[in-house]
Formats: sequence, C-alpha cells, structure tokens
Amino acid sequence: MSASPNRETELLDIARRIAGAAGAGEQVEAYVIHSRDTEVQAFGGDIESLSVAEVSGVGVRVIADGRQGYAYAGSLEPSVVAEVLAEARDNASFGAPDEFYGLVDPADFAGIEAPVLDLWRDELLSVPTEQKVALALELEAAAKRDPRIRGVDSAGYGDAAVEAAIVSSVGVESFARRTVASCSASVMAGEGGETQTGYGFSVGRTLGELDVDRAADDAIERTVRLLGARQPKSRRLPVILDPMVTRSLLGVIGSALGGESVLKGRSMFVDREGEAVAGPEITLVDDPTLVDAYGASTHDSEGVPTRRTELIGGGVLRGFLHNAYTARRAGTRTTASAVRGFKSTPGVGPRALHLLPGTLTPEGIMASVPEALYVQSVSGLHSGTNPVSGDFSVGATGLMVRGGAFAEPVREITIASTLQRMLHDVAAIGADLTWLPGGGAGLTLLVGEMTMSGA
Repeated sequence: MSASPNRETELLDIARRIAGAAGAGEQVEAYVIHSRDTEVQAFGGDIESLSVAEVSGVGVRVIADGRQGYAYAGSLEPSVVAEVLAEARDNASFGAPDEFYGLVDPADFAGIEAPVLDLWRDELLSVPTEQKVALALELEAAAKRDPRIRGVDSAGYGDAAVEAAIVSSVGVESFARRTVASCSASVMAGEGGETQTGYGFSVGRTLGELDVDRAADDAIERTVRLLGARQPKSRRLPVILDPMVTRSLLGVIGSALGGESVLKGRSMFVDREGEAVAGPEITLVDDPTLVDAYGASTHDSEGVPTRRTELIGGGVLRGFLHNAYTARRAGTRTTASAVRGFKSTPGVGPRALHLLPGTLTPEGIMASVPEALYVQSVSGLHSGTNPVSGDFSVGATGLMVRGGAFAEPVREITIASTLQRMLHDVAAIGADLTWLPGGGAGLTLLVGEMTMSGA
C-alpha cells in the first residue's frame, strides 16, 4: 500500500457512482473502504505468526418503501460493485418494513463543521515489514531482562491504516482516514512454585512513536509486584482501580448509554435522563474530536461530523449515544455515534469515551486513604456485570495499599457492588488520563467502598 494522493478521489468517486444510481423513491448509501493491517507475534526468539492484509471493500444500503436492504463485497471492481447494489436492492424488497428506516438527513447536522484532526502518518506506509518484525523480537527480548521472568506469553506488534468514504443519495459525503500502531507484551514471573502474569503496551500513530522499553518495563513491573500474592480476608474497604480496569468498567457503562441498549430496555439508565446517576464530580464524555484518542475521527460511520457528547455531566445523566436510526426512534438527532465495518449496517458506540480527569496523581490517591485495595486486573467482567440491574461482581488481582504505598499483593478475590453505587461512591478521580489501544481512556479511580471477598 503506497501513500497515494489519489486514494481519497478513488474511494469518493466509487461511492458517488453508487449513490448516484438511486432510483425514484429510493435512498442509497455507499461505504467504501481501503485498509492495510499488519500483525506480528514473536515467540522464543522467532516469529510465531505474521500477517499483512490489504483490504478494499464496499457496503451498500438501500432504503425503499420503509424497507432496508444491505449487501457488501471485498472488492472494488466495477462489476462487483454493480452486483452489490443490485443485491442490496433485492434484499430491500424482502425486508421487514420499519417506519424509522432512513439515511441520515444533512439537516440533522447543519452548521456543524467537521473537526480538523491530524490522525494520519504517511511514514507508516513505508515502514518495511522487516522493521516491524524486528520490533516484535526486540520487545520479546526486552521483556525477559528481569531474572524473575520465566517466560513471555505473547509479544507482538500491530498496525492499521484505514481510509473510508461515505456518500449518500440524500446529500451526505465524507472521507476519513487514520493510522495507528501498537506493541504489547504479556509475561510470566515466578518464585518457587508461584507464577504471576502481567501486561504492558505502547501505542502511537506510527511505529516510530512506540516505546518498546516502556512496554517491556510496564509488563515486568506489573508482573513481579504480584509475586507472593495471597488471599486476604473478606471485608469492605476503599478500592483503587488501575487505569486499564477503569477503561474496561467505562466500556460496560458506555454500552449501557448506547441508543440501541436503551431502546431495547437493556440498560440501567432507561428513563433516567435529568437524574443524578453519579457523584457530582463525575463527568463522562465521548469526544472523537480529541486527537490523542486512538478512536478519534472527523466523521462517524454515516458521514456525520463528529462532536463532543456529554453523557453524564456533574453526576447528571444528560443523554445517550445515537446513530440516525436510534435517534429517529428516540425522537432526537444523531450524536455522530454510528460505528461499523463495511460488512454491516451502522451500529452505535463510543470512539473516545473517558472521564474528565481530576487533579490527584495516582500516588496522591493512594495517600488519601489509610488503607485500600488496588485492583490491577479483573476477570469475568462481562459475565459478572449486569448492565440492566447494575449488579457488579468480578474476580480481581492486585495489591493492598497502606501509608500511600503498595503493600502485600493479593489474589483469588472477588470485588462486588453495583454500578449505580460505584458511580455515586467515587471519592477521587486521577489526573493520569491514559489513552489506550481501542479508543477509550482510563485513569486511576478511587471508589469509597466495595466488598472484597477472599478467605
């Protein structure tokens, strides 16, 4: 894949031809994409797997007489594109009618300008595959430099360069592109018969922005500090969540704030707009216009300019994330939250979900309580969390905190509460906002009290 200045023109021209073929009483939308992805996994000083995939594809949506049809293909050949349009039309003729079907109306975002974001790095396209392989091998070697490391579960590199054009017969037209690169390592540390695991990563927009030493050092530190972990006694106490755990928790909450979940009654936030659903210090936003977010984009997957959406402000539920369809059903307007690949119709989801940070450092949060449990990782998050009732009970590993510092490590514990209570019980929000692979951000979070179940 070369850095062709004509890629935008090529993809838009294809999308325009498709949308321009709309017949009377018919709406047509074309989503045309070109991407290149690289994945490298190192193991035992050699390359375990290497994948370089270049994909061009098109998805076509046709809406006629209140019915929707969709079809896609992994090719941009003119004959294939014509077949996709014909298939989408045929599928629409057999679709179930729905009064809320319809492409996004440009009037819904009139006056909203697309943000100008620097999300693309040409240099990523010219990095030789051999250099990416070398980085993965370097990371694996670096992750072994502590004598307590018994092995590297995984060490790898990945990147993606994605360009997408969207054109509709009702007047929507957009083009967006981004690059992202990351490396990560998961290691095992041991003493005697004990083994612990931990994870570290680095992320950027091109290979040159990655820090292999930081990824390796984080993996090592997060692993060896768990050595000697024991099961503590059960009790209630303050809990400090690691940024990666906070990000996972926000992912569950963000899903419950999506228009699809709310309309289907699968959310604890149904019919609660305007209510205090969290402590007054909590402000939760999705802001794809932030260039530091790796899910940032100038447009959503329906071609709508992205914008900042406040979901919870000062503890009060302000609204939900919507694409055109869920907004129409809810009697509101899209929040530019459509997400998709070319093989599917648009869904709803956040791109840059995060809490507004506080002022305390992680060390300051640890020093703010006499004793707490620091949760470094959790297991069973999705099976142990009910987004409707809010019940929350997950396995956890971490360390006790006393006197503002880490004390003994703990394992084989469960932490439990409800999401509603946790949102109201947040006692401190860290200043360490950390954008993570996948688009979301985490930070250190202190929950005033939770149940720790152990021995």
